[in-house]
Amino acid sequence: MARSAPALSSFTAGEISPRLEGRVSIEKYREGLSDLTNMIVQPHGGVQRRPGTEFLGEVKTSTNFTRLIPFEFKTADTYALEFGNLYMRVFRNGLQVLSTAKTISAITKANPGVLTSNSHGYSNGDEIYLTNSGAMTELKARNYRVANVTTNTFTLVDLHNAAINTTSFTTFDSGVTVAEIYEVTTPYTSAQLPNVRFVQSADVMYFVHPDHAIRTLSRTDHDAWTLATLSISGSPTPNLNNSANNYPSVVTFFEQRLVYGATNNNPQTLWFSKSAEYNNFTVGTNDNDALIYTIASNKVNAIRYLSSTRILVIGTSGGEYVLTTTNGGPVTPTSTVIRKYSNYGTTDAEPVQVADVTLFIQRGSRKVREFKYAGDVNQDAYVANDITILAEHLTEGGILEFAFQQEPESIIWARRNDGTLLGLTYRREEDVYAWHKHVIGGVYDSGQAEVESIITLPTDSGEDELYMIVKRTINSLVKRYVEVLKPFAFGTTSGTAFFVDSGLTYSGSAISSVNALFHLEGQSTTILANGATHADKTVSAGGITFDFSITSAAVGLGYTSTMQTLRLEAGSVDGTSQGKPKRIHAVVVRLDRTVGIEIGTDSTNADRVFFRDDSMDMDTSVPLFTGDKEIEFPGGFDDDAKIFIRQSQPLPLSVLAIFPRLNTFDI
Repeated sequence: MARSAPALSSFTAGEISPRLEGRVSIEKYREGLSDLTNMIVQPHGGVQRRPGTEFLGEVKTSTNFTRLIPFEFKTADTYALEFGNLYMRVFRNGLQVLSTAKTISAITKANPGVLTSNSHGYSNGDEIYLTNSGAMTELKARNYRVANVTTNTFTLVDLHNAAINTTSFTTFDSGVTVAEIYEVTTPYTSAQLPNVRFVQSADVMYFVHPDHAIRTLSRTDHDAWTLATLSISGSPTPNLNNSANNYPSVVTFFEQRLVYGATNNNPQTLWFSKSAEYNNFTVGTNDNDALIYTIASNKVNAIRYLSSTRILVIGTSGGEYVLTTTNGGPVTPTSTVIRKYSNYGTTDAEPVQVADVTLFIQRGSRKVREFKYAGDVNQDAYVANDITILAEHLTEGGILEFAFQQEPESIIWARRNDGTLLGLTYRREEDVYAWHKHVIGGVYDSGQAEVESIITLPTDSGEDELYMIVKRTINSLVKRYVEVLKPFAFGTTSGTAFFVDSGLTYSGSAISSVNALFHLEGQSTTILANGATHADKTVSAGGITFDFSITSAAVGLGYTSTMQTLRLEAGSVDGTSQGKPKRIHAVVVRLDRTVGIEIGTDSTNADRVFFRDDSMDMDTSVPLFTGDKEIEFPGGFDDDAKIFIRQSQPLPLSVLAIFPRLNTFDI
């Protein structure tokens, strides 16, 4: 019988493949986990529960695929652009941008209630936002659709298409305004949206798609956007943007040139504008002239992405190329050379750039490769390493989309084909490549809620925001919601925590109910009220009633965070402990700002760890705990000897290290 106390003090390998469970001798095994769900690996070694998502709004048409596109003018002016079937809407600072507001002069008490706004100009089905600082307060600030339109009046239906009955509401006097959700018409159908590519310069964004002429999106104010067809000049006239099959599929900026590529007629050709003249494609031999370059290959390898860092990486269906020059200087018509460095090929998904590295999805959608410079002064070389090899099981379903969150931690977010959200804590300089998976709360059809689009936006707060479109089934209807991941930092008490999905918060004077949850109609919600857990409540008529008066609350869909170790390697008298019966009799878990967790040998044998003591009043928040918790493990010997940790309450969890104490039975 051997006693041991191994130290699990770093989890920077993340969730690793079951195929590595026999590699107990490698460092990544000692730093890996068999399960990491709704948990984020920190580069310091610990793991932290992912924050919840805040509900921002429903997309215009929930029955159609919808995509988010980021627009970044400066950190104080960033926008999440909602692109749906033939339209674009705008989110700024977590709110939908509205058109000019109009005054409501009367609201009847009727079924349905009739609103008067002279010459409002609305049409049936238009989505509006209603503000209310006066009477008939039952019409809370929320979105509606207009119905029964006349020149000066209309009625309301909610986003579930239920008419608004105002018969029992308080009498209207004043203080209500209405504004339409700001919208721009686009030529892109829902089916075309996945293949729209873009690049931005200041307040102008360039859009390309193989079925459409190049367009520019210009912004002059929060509610002033113009989408226009781009006019290209050049001599000779470039065979670009002038007819069907001559529209480019990819676009980027490189060395003060606008670069287009991959038309249907010329899938291996790149067009470079004149230097600093983005719409001029006049070809010549002067250094600043435009140029056209067709990649030579023994078969047609269509260009699928352009990645501009300090080099231009050209990803094709059959391999990866780099643009260089014969003299090591800038790109010119006479010095440009494009060389092939690998043969993996890529999908249609946009890559992400982290510093001077390009991450792309290999053809087949299952592997992520890291294209980087690997040469020295004597050798010019680039490599494309597989960074999914330790977690290939997580990408088996295929990856469709990337987004890079630089702050507060370097995380590559990836959207899987089945709607699961993957995260990769990525710190190449510290050899941290830690994958984790995230199941967003709620359901779609008979399965889990699906993440359908992801982007990141910088903020003045120093923490990038992850926006997503989540597809859910709500009250038997398909709903697509725009949601944003809440900040990682939540303060020093559980009262500021936000660990619910598609949630909303309240803070103010004491209330006993809330009525702003129409987007979760019929759903069972998880609640943190006054910093303490509260019994779940089902939303009815857009509201819930609390069991006691509250002054703060976070309400939304619950989700569970779990982590599980690999089979413990503790050594024994005669070598490894693998394959030998082991009994864990106690575990010390080092926690940081944590409360309300369960720990055990597996998901069915996990006991709650108590943080509240007799001195604390019920229905009040429990102080967050930082330090060591020792948990006794009942039970006998087990060949696997794993440790399981779960958080199912709307509370924080951060694990810095695990120190098991176990006996190994030598045979």
